Amino acid sequence: MEPKKKTKTAPKAAAKSAPSAKKTVAKKPAAKKPAAKKPAAKSTSKKVTAEQIAERAHLIYLERMNKNIPGDEESDWLQAEAELRTKK
Repeated sequence: MEPKKKTKTAPKAAAKSAPSAKKTVAKKPAAKKPAAKKPAAKSTSKKVTAEQIAERAHLIYLERMNKNIPGDEESDWLQAEAELRTKK
């Protein structure tokens, strides 16, 4: 048998390169597309002012008095508000 020849090899530690100083760039999240707006419910689709409600409540009161129907101003107001908010 022949004797083994010793060859010089680079030490394994030297073979490994130092950690690279690569900058890691965080990926930005994809921009969200705005969600399609759904039409609002009829009850909230129209802005109604207190003045408009008061005018309609007064008309409801007058109709109620002409027909001699019992009621109060609060029910007139609530009815007027409901009518105006659901009206197209």
